[in-house]
Amino acid sequence: MGLSTHVLDTMHGAPAAGMRVALYSTLTQPPTLLKQLVLNQDGRCSDGMLLDNTSLRVGSYRLVFDVAGYFRSRAVVLPEPNFLDQVNLDFGVADASQHYHVPLLVSPWSYSTYRGS
Repeated sequence: MGLSTHVLDTMHGAPAAGMRVALYSTLTQPPTLLKQLVLNQDGRCSDGMLLDNTSLRVGSYRLVFDVAGYFRSRAVVLPEPNFLDQVNLDFGVADASQHYHVPLLVSPWSYSTYRGS
């Protein structure tokens, strides 16, 4: 099925349209950049999947969400240094035939994630 993400801005109660996201494989050191993107109006990857079912492999990955850059672009005044800059989510894929959905709920001061469906 592949790998997908969805980011919701809990401060504004809306999808995090325009947030920059990077996906890395962490099987090697340094990690290997696999994809960079900007989230669409729904807070998702425009291609649908970050990695499709033929590209997703068993292993470890990192999603990097540019939280501070996103909130600055929304004219949110952040302290210096800001509380959250980039949110790094390290996760593992044990069965590449399954769908791995990694949502992020985020504000300038907190975030939550889980394995979605």
